[in-house]
Amino acid sequence: MTALPRGESPGSPAADDDVAPSAAVPAPSTGDGPETDGGAPGTGERAEATDGTADGTADGETDAVGEATADGEAGAPTAEAPDTDDTANPAGGSGAGPDADAAAGTDAGAAPAPLSEAEAELAAQRELRERIERRKAEKEGPIAAGGKLSGKAADLLAAVRAVESGEQSATSFFDSPAPAAPRRTAPAPAPARPHVPEPAQAPRSASPEAVAAAAAVLAEGGAPAALAGPAAETLGAQAADALRTDPWQLLGVPGVKPEQADGFARALLGAECGPDDERRTAALVGWLLERAALRGHTALDASEVRAALAERSVADPEAAVQHAVAEGVVLVFQDGQEDEQVHDGQEFEAPAESDGTEGGDEGAGAGQAGQEPVQVLLGLDRYALAEESLADGLARLVNACEKDADWSQAVSAAGSPSAAELIRAVAAHGLVAHTGGEAARAEPAALITAARALGLRALGAAHSADGRRRLAEATGDPETAVTLAGLLSAEQGPGRDGEGAIAVDLLVVLDAPQLDVETAAILVESLADGTRLVLSGDPGVLGSAGAGRVFADVLAARACPQIVSRTPDPGPIGELVSGIGIGELNQVEAPGKEVVIVPVRDAGEAVHRTVQLVADSVPRAIGVPSSDTQVITVGHGGQAGTRALNAALKQRLNPGPGRFGGFDPGDRVVHVPAPGRAEPAVVVSADAEGLHLDCAGTEVVVAQDRVESSVRHGWALSAHQAAGMRWPAVVVVLPGDAAQGLSRSWVYTAFGRGERHLSVVHGVDQALPRAVAQPPAQDRTTRLRTLLETPAG
Repeated sequence: MTALPRGESPGSPAADDDVAPSAAVPAPSTGDGPETDGGAPGTGERAEATDGTADGTADGETDAVGEATADGEAGAPTAEAPDTDDTANPAGGSGAGPDADAAAGTDAGAAPAPLSEAEAELAAQRELRERIERRKAEKEGPIAAGGKLSGKAADLLAAVRAVESGEQSATSFFDSPAPAAPRRTAPAPAPARPHVPEPAQAPRSASPEAVAAAAAVLAEGGAPAALAGPAAETLGAQAADALRTDPWQLLGVPGVKPEQADGFARALLGAECGPDDERRTAALVGWLLERAALRGHTALDASEVRAALAERSVADPEAAVQHAVAEGVVLVFQDGQEDEQVHDGQEFEAPAESDGTEGGDEGAGAGQAGQEPVQVLLGLDRYALAEESLADGLARLVNACEKDADWSQAVSAAGSPSAAELIRAVAAHGLVAHTGGEAARAEPAALITAARALGLRALGAAHSADGRRRLAEATGDPETAVTLAGLLSAEQGPGRDGEGAIAVDLLVVLDAPQLDVETAAILVESLADGTRLVLSGDPGVLGSAGAGRVFADVLAARACPQIVSRTPDPGPIGELVSGIGIGELNQVEAPGKEVVIVPVRDAGEAVHRTVQLVADSVPRAIGVPSSDTQVITVGHGGQAGTRALNAALKQRLNPGPGRFGGFDPGDRVVHVPAPGRAEPAVVVSADAEGLHLDCAGTEVVVAQDRVESSVRHGWALSAHQAAGMRWPAVVVVLPGDAAQGLSRSWVYTAFGRGERHLSVVHGVDQALPRAVAQPPAQDRTTRLRTLLETPAG
């Protein structure tokens, strides 16, 4: 492996110096671990929700060095934390769980009983056989949607069905995460769809009375009054009563940590408060799953949850998990046995029980020696329902494809072999996956153009406004391109038909790795039977901001034809990024200074050289103005994180007093209207309505009370924020304290954002080639692949 190309800094002779040897550089994180590029919004407790794209410590970005939010960090609840979150995390909640007596019976059947309990053992075996027979009978006929769900997830599914049947209005179930889809094996046509809500919504405002009551209870427990608003939004109008009855429900408020909730509970309960209080353990289990979702997981291995509970002084983690399942806080699944849900009372670490296998009457001996252990997963109902709905919806599209058009002429006229192959696959299949780099985006564009020539309603949806612009340029028709958020909200695109489905015959989703499972479920449910769906993207980039790894799971499950583009990215940057994608950090020829390395010794020098590059060297030597040059760094904290770089760049490029909430007209900012969406913008003005922004030509007004939590300076971004976008010139900053935040996916994403020029402010020495060489790992635990691989019937 060779080193990165070392060139001179544009217009700066100092760049000819050799890279200074770095002393004791921390080893990079292995692979794409969940703390490195998990892609979940927020840092730790979403301390920087305006990243919108899994930035903070979820990135492993330099917050781990400068402003870490480690799990064990203690302290009083802070007033600032809640403002940084746009969603409510249910922490403890209760739900209808299976009966405790039934749980005891399940345990009896799971382990051999003493002879004195022979009758109980026989009864348990009979129950197991009956369950197996029921499952066999169910397989002979259609399987009802959501048949594997229980507890709160089943309640949500029942709510959706009530809306579909007209028994109740959709507004009665406003908080349902996604409507349920028909099961994969159901032969009947899909029912009429209710109105699909937007994928992200602003937090519900709480009444002044509810906020005041919550503030009074918080004051009794020594928590800051600033938490009253978020608590009322999260817990509802009865937040005060809920907190008094169960103080650990405070853990469901964004930004609150277990140590802080424990202190609040001790202040309210006194001697009644203990580490094994069931209210505490249930809240902790929910909190752990919410934390995992921030890192991209839709489920966690039960052993990981038990270990985390033990670290937080829970004496019996097994009992705590079973109680959380019984209370409906989490659902439990067995992976590898048709993903059958396991009910409370089951021995979680035991081998598979008979009802999870197809072994018929051998159920009682399922735990015999030699049988492979089964992974037991715990998940929140919202993600379980989303994954079930998405798997069913994708199968519906596969099975409902109509082949009523003649695509042969379009195939013959395709501009490249890869484009022809993609068109041919779409002609014959309802779901197609397409992979490739930036240049490969021309192939979906050719597909859309060909489909529209056939009279089909074809449309492409990109992750960002920049992606939408590039797709429109490739097709030559602005009407063919929308953003995914705009499509789902009906602000862009053709709108919806009478049944609530998006009025398209072919939908191409670009930047598919940025799809989280909840958004994907809403999208697929919004497509009518017969609609063709193409998921297109680069599998090497960082994953979605929200939970799930939809594109990777679809590829891994081989649920549909996969077209791999053979169109390489051009130029020195394309050559460099292509090498990184296969684990090689190659030296490339850059005669036009397309790729330049700027060595630095420390973070202070990294900030200085970055400002010099953006403000002077790149505009003068490359011809790209500062407004078209984007800085990308590993994290938000630290001496060379986004906060430090934005402060230095503002001082040089647009100095001012920040009289509009820290912003001045002309400031480059990033606006996060909802978690997972980061939109670059420029400040125009401010008035009583709020902060006026120009987002790629669209005027956006951010209310005054939302500015602090949803707008940040945007000269410097993290790689997660930059995913799905490109700029004429990019400066990637790698200070020494960023070494552990690097991975192949991070480097691949960051280096690939530049169109004409890439400068690398390099201070991590050998940590960079080590991170690139380390193979990427599956850094997220999900169930979608298993659901897609499960054979129908």
